[in-house]
Amino acid sequence: MAEIFETEEKREQVVLVAVDAGENPADAEASLDELQELAETAGATAVGRLIQRREAFHPGTYIGKGKIGELSLLVRESQADAVICDDELSPAQITNLSEILQVKILDRTALILDIFAAHARTSEGKLQVELAQLRYRASRLTGFGKAMSRLGGGIGTRGPGEKKLEVDRRLIQNRISLLNRQLKEVVQNRDTMRRQRTRSQIPTVAIVGYTNAGKSTLLNVLTQSEVLEEDKLFATLDPTTRSLEMEDGQKFLFTDTVGFISKLPHQLIRAFRSTLEEAKYADLILHVVDVSNPRREKQMEVVYDTLEKLDIKGRPVITVFNKIDAVQDGAEPMSPCGLRDNKSDATVAVSAREGLGLEKLLEKITELSEAGFVTIEKVFSYEEAGRIQQIRQQGRLEAEEYREDGIFVRASVPPSLYL
Repeated sequence: MAEIFETEEKREQVVLVAVDAGENPADAEASLDELQELAETAGATAVGRLIQRREAFHPGTYIGKGKIGELSLLVRESQADAVICDDELSPAQITNLSEILQVKILDRTALILDIFAAHARTSEGKLQVELAQLRYRASRLTGFGKAMSRLGGGIGTRGPGEKKLEVDRRLIQNRISLLNRQLKEVVQNRDTMRRQRTRSQIPTVAIVGYTNAGKSTLLNVLTQSEVLEEDKLFATLDPTTRSLEMEDGQKFLFTDTVGFISKLPHQLIRAFRSTLEEAKYADLILHVVDVSNPRREKQMEVVYDTLEKLDIKGRPVITVFNKIDAVQDGAEPMSPCGLRDNKSDATVAVSAREGLGLEKLLEKITELSEAGFVTIEKVFSYEEAGRIQQIRQQGRLEAEEYREDGIFVRASVPPSLYL
């Protein structure tokens, strides 16, 4: 009888560590909960956690000497393969902790970069992730020291790979320069696509929000698409644009964007800037919020802070409080009265998965997109009949009457269509 071998990949066991330097201890706990979600998304199992309350990070070891002893014992007892810290560590902190604990040391930034590397599908996404990883690791080459040789496989080693990291800084900088050139071409292609969408005059709507708020699900249900949607952090990275045609013929283009997260690595913001800036060129922004998440207010702050970093402003915003089915009974949508966002122009409560509140959302999208429209009453010759279809797509056709001298039209249209 042939011997059967177990081929399932062993999940890494990790201990999570955080420093609580704020006024609210619950924030540190919640952040560590999110770190655990990130670790699980990366394929690890959290076997322990430790939080130290102190005024600032220890410059050499992140946590203080007493807690290091406690952490060392926890690592040994749980037989952990790695320690993941909830903040970005310096090269010295990584080296010192690695020497003391004799296990792999990762920080929140490395973990998020690793997840991005695992989830990148398109050539653009892979380029952006590798560039972000190399920028992050290039500044830490001298600090990894012996810890580099202990990286092995697993979390923190996806993407550019260990061999690329062991070459000297000059070669890494050459690789970064090459990636920058390749990405520049991709960005130019993206800009060309944006200009084409702009010339079409079809209103564009950017969907933004905290990771796992339900952006892809909303895009799918609005546009009858099949974009990947999973109940996990950063399930989709690559922006996807889909069209929606209303019953009256008006069209909208919806673009799903990369999800935001607390402490989003600045390397990712730099590398993914052209992707994240989809919202900058949209006519309208849908800010999707997971209403069932107890930290939704904090997550909303993170989204607005990230938009500010990207200099995205001056666009009308509809805050979409999603997943109301998770916090209510019955078939009727929750009233948005208790759900407020003072930074948005409108709020709508929906369940993208259950299809609740979507008609109200489409009404708000139409209403805000038509702000600034002008009303026209005009007779078009029959040779100009194609212009009426353009009005249907870009505006709202209110009346259409065929006469001897042409086609009478009353409509609300963007100023660019006003003749």
